[in-house]
Formats: sequence, structure tokens, C-alpha cells
Amino acid sequence: MAERDVIDEQDRGWRAVARRYMPLVLGILLIGSLGALLYSASSASRDHQRALAEQQRSWEIMALARAFEAKTTRAEVTLARYVISLDPDTGRLFQDQWRTAASQLKSLTYATRKSDWQRGNVRALQVAFSQRGKTLSEIGLRTTYDQKMGALAQFHQAGQSQDIKRLTALIDLVIQAENARLRERSLAVSLAGDRTEFVGKTSRIVGLALLVCILFALWLVNAAYTERRNARRMADIEAERADRLEEAVAARTGELSDAYEQLKRESAERAAAEDNLRQMQKMDAVGQLTGGIAHDFNNMLAVVVGGLELAKRKMRLKPAEAGHHLDNAMEGANRAAALTRRLLAFARSEPLLPNAVDPDGLLRGMADLVDRTIGDQIIVSFAHRASGWRIFVDQHQMENALLNLCVNARDAMEGRGTLTISTGQARLVANEIGECPAGDYVTVTVADNGCGMTPEVAARVFEPFFTTKPVGKGTGLGLSQIFGFVRQSQGEIRIESELGTGTSVHIYLPRRILTEQEAAAQAPSIEQFDTLHPPTRILVVEDDPRVLNQTMAALAELGHLPIACDHPSKAAKLLSNNADIGLIMSDVLMPDMTGPEMIRTLPAHMRHLPVLFVTGFTGDATDSDDFRGHEVLRKPYTLAALGLALSNALNGSNHPGTAAAAE
Repeated sequence: MAERDVIDEQDRGWRAVARRYMPLVLGILLIGSLGALLYSASSASRDHQRALAEQQRSWEIMALARAFEAKTTRAEVTLARYVISLDPDTGRLFQDQWRTAASQLKSLTYATRKSDWQRGNVRALQVAFSQRGKTLSEIGLRTTYDQKMGALAQFHQAGQSQDIKRLTALIDLVIQAENARLRERSLAVSLAGDRTEFVGKTSRIVGLALLVCILFALWLVNAAYTERRNARRMADIEAERADRLEEAVAARTGELSDAYEQLKRESAERAAAEDNLRQMQKMDAVGQLTGGIAHDFNNMLAVVVGGLELAKRKMRLKPAEAGHHLDNAMEGANRAAALTRRLLAFARSEPLLPNAVDPDGLLRGMADLVDRTIGDQIIVSFAHRASGWRIFVDQHQMENALLNLCVNARDAMEGRGTLTISTGQARLVANEIGECPAGDYVTVTVADNGCGMTPEVAARVFEPFFTTKPVGKGTGLGLSQIFGFVRQSQGEIRIESELGTGTSVHIYLPRRILTEQEAAAQAPSIEQFDTLHPPTRILVVEDDPRVLNQTMAALAELGHLPIACDHPSKAAKLLSNNADIGLIMSDVLMPDMTGPEMIRTLPAHMRHLPVLFVTGFTGDATDSDDFRGHEVLRKPYTLAALGLALSNALNGSNHPGTAAAAE
């Protein structure tokens, strides 16, 4: 009995301990369970909110990308209007729109600063935008300086370049990356919602179980239920907000689609406007050119016709006065020939006969000519800094260009002032000066301290027939001829002028490094310049009968024996029938074939004969390889020039300066 009582007493003690501590244990379990449930619910809510925030950021980044694309597109459309209309307000509007696009790109960069997957795309987009901006800025600059045709051509090329395609592709890449990230974030939102729902179910089960066990946990269960209900309400609110954001993005996408369609229509309208403008400009240019040519040639022909008519009347009674009238007619004819050469140089159709020229030596040789041309009241100084660098140009055309610049400087200084002609060396990077590629260049500068030019005049100085001189004092072809010659020689020309201070004209020409053969050719022997030769039978190939008759008479006057050939196809037969022919004198452009083509089609045993090409305009047929090794004489020419060219061709001395003498 005693042992049983002890056992019962022990059981009652354990029950008392259990009853005493059970509520505490259950309370601890309840608090721990509720704490765990609250932490899980809070974590799920934070994950859900974070996923929604990331989802919203993706929508904002895509909206920024679309807005940036629309703004750059609108800026290019505005630039097109500016190039067509030349309206300064339109140009400023383009600059504002392009700066706005740059600000939007900065906003996009800031929005993606924490997005490692977008950093490379945004950097590439910045580089593409910068490159496109340089291209469009250059077009705008050309338009500002009234180089409208060049701006239109460059804008057309820019519209077909890869820059804009790359810009659009990078924007699409940014949007695609955000779409991929958006899908991941949507999945995260879904998982966060599932976690919230799981926590809710678990809390209900645990709450009900603990409610059965412990009544005092009711208020905790109620609090947990209330918090869960609030979390659900917040989730619904965030879901509704996400729906509204999605609707806003969809509406914005629709607006962008409308803008894209409008841009396509504007592009079509712009293309039509460009075609109409191009045609109008062609007609205006032709009208201006033909009017200027007609005016100048009428003046020159009046001198020629009047002088010849007066000489005819005075020939018998007053021979001295008749000679004076003939001299006037010859001067008018020479002026007409000079005008023709300027027109050909401006059109880049005059055949150049380039060779390696030392610019310092060229200036030394022109010193006396420049002094005689501009007068004694102008102080001329030379600065020779080319230091042995050579240029590859037509020496006669180069001398003409420098002489024209000196005459313009003399007129700007009104016959009194200081003129500086200098050479120098320059190393340019690509497109530093105009479209010059990177490399070494020789600079030739003509600077005066004359009246200078306004920006409006400086912008038009290279236009054909544009001149500020009075009527009859200039043709307006001087600077345009220089512009054509420099471009034809692969160089660039720049003018710096300030009203009341003076003008500096800078010519940039590529440096020519001589090979050993070219260096040897620069120092010909004295025997190569022998201009005398005995009478020779010459085959004259010319399709124009009047020119053929005149050439035959000129050759006979020089003591040679000419044979007429009025078509290049007859040359081979005449050469076969006249074995004593010692030289072929041929025009360049003729029906059916050119002069160089005729020479190439001759039988092999006839190609040893020396050839003298005569040309007035070669156009696209001009190729330096066609004239290599042959003498070239330009029309119109004098008897002295013809005799010198014939002597050089017969003696085999194709040296520089023949073309100049032919002028």
C-alpha cells in the first residue's frame, strides 16, 4: 500500500507539473508558431512588393526606350525639313529635339544603372547615338553653310547607312531584354502570391489547432487573421495597380504605332519633295550656268568678230591698224579659251597631267610673275616650309590657281597692302579637314590684309559665276575653278576671312613620296628638251572637217607633211599604205571610238610610232593611263605650242610642262 501511495503521489505530482507548465509550453509554441507565420507572411509580402516594383521598372524602361526611339526619329524628320527648307528655326528645332533625345537616353541610362544585363546594351546604344549625332550634325553644318546639295546627298546616304539600323536594333535589344526580365519578374510575383496563400492556409490550420488546445490564443489567431486579410487587400491593390500600368503601357504602345505610321507617310512625302527640289535645283543651276556663259562668250566673241571685221577693212590701206585689230581679236580668243579651261576645271572634266611637284620650288619660280601681276604697291612675302615634301598635281593648273588667288587678294587690298604666300606640312586625322583621309598633307596658304568678307559672301565664294566685282571686271569662275582643281587633285580648300581684317585661303594637298624611277624622271637631261626636228609625214586623225583643215594648214606651215584621216577606223589602212609616216596626231573624243582606243586597236607593228593626242574636253573618257607615255596638246593652241608638242613627241621627251606650253 505504501508503495502504491508513493506511485500515486508521484503521478499527481507530474500531472500538477504538467497542468502548471502546459499553458506556458502551449503559449510558447503558439507564440513561436505565430511568429514563424508572421515572418513568413511579411517575407512573402516583401518579395511580392519587390517583384511588383521590378516589374514596374521594366515597364518604365521600355516606355523610355520607345520615347527615345520616337524622339530620334522625329529629330531626323526635322533635319530633313531643315535641309530642304534652309529655315533656321527648323534647324534649331532639330537641335532641341536631338538634345531632348540625348536627355531621354540619359534617363534610360539612369533607369538601367542597376541592371547588369542592360549595361552593355545601353553603352552600345550611347555609342551608336553619338555616331549618328555626328553624322546628322555634319549634315546640319553643311546646310548652315549653304552646301545644300552636299547636305542632301549626305542625308540620303545617312538614311541608307547602318547607323540608324544599328540604333533601332539596339533599342529593340533593350526592350527584348526587359521583356525577358519582365517574364522572370511576373513569375516571381506569381511565386510570391503562392507563398502568401500557403502561409494563409498554414496559419488557419495552426490557429484552429491551437484554438482547440488553448482558448487564450484566440486573440492571437484573430490578429493573425486580420493581418492576413490586410495583406490580401494590399495584394489586390497592387494587382489592380499593375493592371492599370499595363493598360497605360498598351495605350502608349498604340500611340507609338500611330507615330510610326505618321513617320512613314512623312518619309514618303519627304522623298517626293527631295525629287522635286533636286529637279528644281538642276534647272536653276543650268539656267545660271548658261546665262553666265552666254554673257561672257558674247563679250569675247564681240571682240573677236569686231576685230576680224575691222582688220579685214584695214588690211590693204592701213596694215598697222589691221594688225592692232587682229591682236585684239587674238586677245578675245585667248580669254574665251581661258574661260573654257575654267569651266572644264570646275566640272572636273579637264584632263590633268599631274607630276610630282616641289611646292617651294614652284613658289620660287612664280615670284617674278606674282610681282609683275599684282603691282609694286603690294609687299609680297614667301615662307617656304614644305621642307622637301612634294605634291602630285598638274603644275600649270597649280600655278593658275595661285595666280588667281593673288589677283583676288590684290583686288581685296585695292592695290596696296601685304600678301603672304606660304607652304607647310600637316598631318591630318581622317575627316579633320573636309573628307580628307588620314595622312601627310602639304599646305599652301595665300593670306592678305584686305577688306575681308562677310559670312554670307564667304559661304558662296565657290559658286560658279558668283562675284562681288563690278560687271565686266570678273567672270566669277576663279575660285570655282580652284575648288574643282583641288578636289580633282584629292585635296581640300578652306577660307578664313573676317570683315575689315583680311582673308586666308588654305589649300591641303596629299603628300607624294617619289619612287626611285620618279626621282630619276624629275631630273631629265638637256637633250630631252630638244625642240627641233626635220620635216615629218604626220597622220592627222580628226572627225571635224574644219579642225582637220586648220590642223593640216598649221602642220604645213611648220614644214611637216600631213595626211588627213577623217575617221579613226581608217587610220590602220592609211598607216599600211604610207610606210613613211613618222607620227600620229589624233583627237581624243571621236565617233565610234576615242583616240586612245584607236591606238590600242592598231596592229602590233604600228604601235612603235610616237603619238600626239589633241584634246579640248575628255569628260568621263579621261584616264591618265590612256595618255601615259604620249604627248598631250590642249585646244586651242598656237603654232608655237604645236611645234613644241610635235618636237617633244618626235624626240620622245614627254616631260612636264608640255601641257602648260600647249595652253
